[in-house]
Amino acid sequence: MTPITKDIYIEELVRDYPFSVRFLSERGVKCIACGEPVWGTLEEAAREKNFDDAAIEQLVEELRAMA
Repeated sequence: MTPITKDIYIEELVRDYPFSVRFLSERGVKCIACGEPVWGTLEEAAREKNFDDAAIEQLVEELRAMA
């Protein structure tokens, strides 16, 4: 499994941690179920939704806690 970091690619995150689809969708980061593209890193996806460094680190920590 790929470790969860801000640099993990969304495709790897979803493949290795299926729960992340709902987690990210609930936080407005990606709506993979809706067909939104899944390329790029977690950090890039979060920045697209105006997450700052602290919010991105929080996402990573929450995802790690769930893994």
